[in-house]
Amino acid sequence: MARTADSDLAPHELRVVVAVADAGGFSAAAGALGLTQSAVSHSVRGSERKIGAVLFERGRTGARPTPAGEKAVAYARRVLRLLDVLTAEARGAARPGPAEGPLRIAAFRSAALHLLPPVLQRLRARHPGIEPRVRIVREVGRGTAGEVADGKADMGIATLGGSVPLPPGLVAGGLLEEPYALVHAAGHADPRSLPLVDWAENCGSYTRDWWAAQDWIPMATVEAEDDGAVLSLVGGGHGMAIMPALSLVGAPDSVEITDLGPGRPTRRVGYVTTTELAGSAVVRALVRELRNRRTTDAPEVLGPHDG
Repeated sequence: MARTADSDLAPHELRVVVAVADAGGFSAAAGALGLTQSAVSHSVRGSERKIGAVLFERGRTGARPTPAGEKAVAYARRVLRLLDVLTAEARGAARPGPAEGPLRIAAFRSAALHLLPPVLQRLRARHPGIEPRVRIVREVGRGTAGEVADGKADMGIATLGGSVPLPPGLVAGGLLEEPYALVHAAGHADPRSLPLVDWAENCGSYTRDWWAAQDWIPMATVEAEDDGAVLSLVGGGHGMAIMPALSLVGAPDSVEITDLGPGRPTRRVGYVTTTELAGSAVVRALVRELRNRRTTDAPEVLGPHDG
């Protein structure tokens, strides 16, 4: 059956779908949008009728997206963001100048702390109209790439080459190869004899083969919340850890960093964005700054970007 204009979702309908998903219910979404609950319910029913699928499971505790709803919400976010970009890009074409507008970035903790700050400083110096908004996301499961795919971020600073494939519709670019090192309390005579301290985001598939071949590495006896907690525990003499270079920027004097040698594992760090946003002025500006970052932006052990 041929599509008609009446079967397309209007921007206001997309906003309602996203608001219900974000708020977790029709009543809360109505309050956020300044609408009545009946108006929100009517809008969602209309969207479901146009799409031909139920988007939300209704219950006493609120509304939760169905599998179809999760897809619809993700694309609704991306479409709404493109409408914003359309305006900004058209204005930029009419009045050429520095890029401007919001730029939503999802990054894992060590990248947000140590890679992004000098890059964003130079970005804002060259493009004062850009408004970066950085959100730290745990790099487990779908991680930062999932945030981009779901329309919650324009760009993600991500670990590339893992076992989880890149979601459809995304493009990626490499920035650096991040080597791992052995970290232990300063002055310890035999750090490899210590128990292992680890955290959930560490040791993805890019290090798994190397890890499995090391018979001196025990099972983790201490699981920490993040790499900062790992450093604190290691510095306090509670064990040793194997950590990537970005996590070791500004490591305290209480820890010692030992090179794992030429066969050491590495973690590839890069960026991901959508095919639609890859050509936008704000994303292109950030990619340029990431690729042109100075060697002083990160520790010497980090490798160069992929170009």
